[in-house]
Amino acid sequence: MIKVRNLTKFYVKNKALDDVSFSLNEGEILGFLGPNGAGKSTTMNIITGYLSSDAGTVEIDGINILENPTAAKKKIGYLPEIPPLYNDMTVVKYLEFMFRLKKIRLPMKEHINSVCDKVKISDVKDRIIKNLSKGYRQRVGFAQALLGDPPVLILDEPTVGLDPQQIIEIRRLIRDLGKKHTIILSSHLLSEVQAVCDKILIINNGRIVADELKTSLTGTGAASEKLSVIVEGRRQQVMSLLQKIDGVVKVTDLGEPEKGCCEFTVDSRRDVRRLIFRAFAKTDFNILQISPVELSLEDTYLRIITGKNDTKEATADVSNL
Repeated sequence: MIKVRNLTKFYVKNKALDDVSFSLNEGEILGFLGPNGAGKSTTMNIITGYLSSDAGTVEIDGINILENPTAAKKKIGYLPEIPPLYNDMTVVKYLEFMFRLKKIRLPMKEHINSVCDKVKISDVKDRIIKNLSKGYRQRVGFAQALLGDPPVLILDEPTVGLDPQQIIEIRRLIRDLGKKHTIILSSHLLSEVQAVCDKILIINNGRIVADELKTSLTGTGAASEKLSVIVEGRRQQVMSLLQKIDGVVKVTDLGEPEKGCCEFTVDSRRDVRRLIFRAFAKTDFNILQISPVELSLEDTYLRIITGKNDTKEATADVSNL
């Protein structure tokens, strides 16, 4: 449905995008992550046709957005971070205005009523927009993006500034829309991406550094390995044995879960479970438990962005990005 190939964009001498490529199939929800200035907004503006690239192509449902921008844009519904609302209009008058502006060839009244029902604003459609809560104004922004029933939705920070209840409602709406639309969702909230997206793309310094299914970036399928190990034996000797195993990066002491036992997390560059068993088979220490630790999206994101396995160090680094 969306094919982005080799996008490059300069702002004077600054390279904002460096050979960016990715694709998205019909019905998928893509979470677009990256620190401030990484290139997220530039990429989304090129996809929507708001900006042109210096090199590369974007195809929406097989249509090149630079060669045939009008046809490509008809396939896209766009919700920017600040919804483009006319606050002195009523909801219905605003949607009628946007309907005509987009030159949509559908029965206007029926289509607008259907969109209002979908985003649950039918009860406020005769109210003036400036008198609505932020959550309702965000839903009006969603409604204008859905006018014309575009197959592709581009959502830039759709829950920014909303209260917890409004965030839950908007996430539920995005999941429902994902059943019939292909969606790119840009967000700084990792919990939001984890909750609603099928696929995650991480951009840093203008380059794609991860383009994976959500399950590939989190859990036991993540690139680095993390194990929980409980051993019956003396703490210092057990820790020394674990640290000497080839491939182990870091061993963290978690204390004494029960008398005579010690617990550690073991970070490694590869699967070291067999090496741990072999090392302890030569001792009098008993392994009571060895199990993988599921990595959160936050852990994985910080490691990818900073290149560090230590989450505390990575957090300190990414706060300065």
